[in-house]
Amino acid sequence: MKKQAGFTLIELAIVLVIIGLLLGGVLKGQELINSAKVKNMASDFKNTQVYIYGYQDKFKALPGDDHAAAAHVGGTAATTGTQNGVIEGQWDASTTADESFVFWNHVRLAGLAPGPTLTTDANYIPRNADGGKIGVQSVSGFTEITGMTGAFVICSDGILGKFAKQLDVTLDDGETSTGSLRAVVSGTPGAGVLTSVIVDSTTYTVCLSF
Repeated sequence: MKKQAGFTLIELAIVLVIIGLLLGGVLKGQELINSAKVKNMASDFKNTQVYIYGYQDKFKALPGDDHAAAAHVGGTAATTGTQNGVIEGQWDASTTADESFVFWNHVRLAGLAPGPTLTTDANYIPRNADGGKIGVQSVSGFTEITGMTGAFVICSDGILGKFAKQLDVTLDDGETSTGSLRAVVSGTPGAGVLTSVIVDSTTYTVCLSF
């Protein structure tokens, strides 16, 4: 009779330890990736504010709304604004008739933001770390999320719920239904969604007013 070979308890313990280390490494790696995404998205909101203030400081006008953009930034601006102190149009506008769309053309030509200046370029509209659109407009006329206050609002869509919650903790009061940063389910305008009912795997539009 042949003696059956098998793992000893020590060998099994070693295998389990190795599996545990591998799983721990994978989970830690995913955690680092998620953390990097949130930092990247938070930077989108902060940088867009810098673009507005930088342009205002340099040209005494708002990007997108600047009536003398062609003279200010050189080259050929997509179009000139109405110079009424409002970035008109919805944050996710897709035509050069809207100042919120031309905004990116002006800040890029001014050397304040990276990205293509050609409005027909496939990458003209900036995207967040998950591929969602990023846009800006004046709070006046803003309809995506009710109750937002301030002068301007920056929105970023297609953001998973778990990231939306982290963004609110990083940039605001930790509650996605109040404060300067709020979230709604993507494609469903209305009041900000309570943090307690945010679903991690659902995509949201997150907006920051200032």
